This record gives sequence, C-alpha cells and structure tokens, in this order.
Amino acid sequence: TIYHAAAYKHVPLVEANPFEGIYNTSIGTARSVDAAVNQGVETFVLISTDKAVRPTNVMGASKRMAELYCQGLAATHPKTQISIVRFGNVLGSSGSVVPLFKKQIAQGGPVTVTHPEVTRYFMTIPEAAQLVIQAGAMGTGGDVFLLDMGEPVKIVDLAKQMIRLSGFKTMDDKGNGDIEIQFTGLRPGEKLYEELLIDQENVEKTGHERILKSFEKYSEYSEIYKVFNSLGESVDHSNFNQLTEILKKYVDGYRAC
Repeated sequence: TIYHAAAYKHVPLVEANPFEGIYNTSIGTARSVDAAVNQGVETFVLISTDKAVRPTNVMGASKRMAELYCQGLAATHPKTQISIVRFGNVLGSSGSVVPLFKKQIAQGGPVTVTHPEVTRYFMTIPEAAQLVIQAGAMGTGGDVFLLDMGEPVKIVDLAKQMIRLSGFKTMDDKGNGDIEIQFTGLRPGEKLYEELLIDQENVEKTGHERILKSFEKYSEYSEIYKVFNSLGESVDHSNFNQLTEILKKYVDGYRAC
C-alpha cells in the first residue's frame, strides 16, 4: 500500500510559487500513481484536503487536480485499487496552528489570528492516521472518502482556550489581561471557511461511522491525461494564463484571489 501525501501545505507560499506547487502536487501525484499501477502495487491512497473543495488558492486546486487524475485513472480499472481520502487540519502536524500558538504564548504574546471569523476543521494525528488506513481498506477503486471532522472550530476561540489552559488571561480591549490576540488579516489564497464536499447531494455513509463516501464528477482518463500534458507545458514555460485557464475549467468553484 502506498499513502501519498503530495503537498506543499503552505497556502501563501504556493500562491507565490504556483508552478512549483502544480509540479510537485499535481504532476508529482500523476507520476506516483502511474508508477504504482505499472509496478502492480495493490493499493494507492491519495491523502487529500478540504482545501481541494471550491479552492481560492493554487494549493487547493493542485490537490483537486491530483484527485481528478487518480479518479480518471481508477476508472480504467487497473489492478491497483486507487482511493482518495479528504480531510481537514491535523492538530500538532507540521504547519499546524497549535505549535505556533504555544510558542507565542510562551513568549508572552501576542497570539496572531488571521481573522475573527476564520474557522477550520481539526482532528488529532492518531485519529487521522487510523481513519486514513481504514478508509483506504474500504476502497474499491476511484472512491472519494471524507473523514468526519466534527464541528468546525473558530481559530480565535482555540487561541483563547490555549491562553486559558496555559494559565493566562486573554487581554481585553482596555488592555486588561496577560496575552493579546492580534488579527493580521487573511493571507493570499486563504478562505474564512473550508468545506469537505463539492456536491452536497451525492454522499453516503459507509460501514464506519466517521467515514463518508462522496460521488463526484470526474473526467475520463483519456481527457485528463491530455490536460496533464497541458499542465506540464504551462509549468515548463511558466505560462500562468494557461495554468489558470486549466484550473478554472477543471476545478469546480476555483477562483484565483
């Protein structure tokens, strides 16, 4: 079994380096799953993200393109069982906001939050790892599995709770308290809310209470193969217009910021 994470996780960094993001995540996934199929690997699981759903950033769009390639190839019925598992943020993982908040609190603040209304889905590393393995084992080919992330969490509430659990008080508007929360503004490509479903209607439960299965449209392999050739050309020639047109056409809801 191959578990393929396939991403530069930093949204603004990929927004500033779109060709590298597409090359690594989209084209890299195509080459990886092609190699798996050619070598007769039993199971290939693409680890995807809620950022692939109606993305406002290249990072999310690059993940959705990776999903589309896997879906298209799976539809050709290779011996390799290809599945996709899509979920949100993992607490304590590389790039997670929790270690950053811990560091900022230890330094006496301020704790930086992009926007007072920004929300994200979270789960722990053991939860994510176990559910990814279980979802991958359920696949029959071309499946898109969604992990139940529970209710989304307001990042500012998470910051306040971490300040309180660290034995401090959040500073109020009058300067009373220990740790200040500063709002820095959404970064390039960031959304206030993330979603797990492209099509709200076509989803069903599985044998596991925390794993859902989504039925989403995709392109035939013959078409997506040509699209990836065009993606490669746009990367090779740093043609941003060509790249953007491909993403707008094939990634539902994509809009560049």
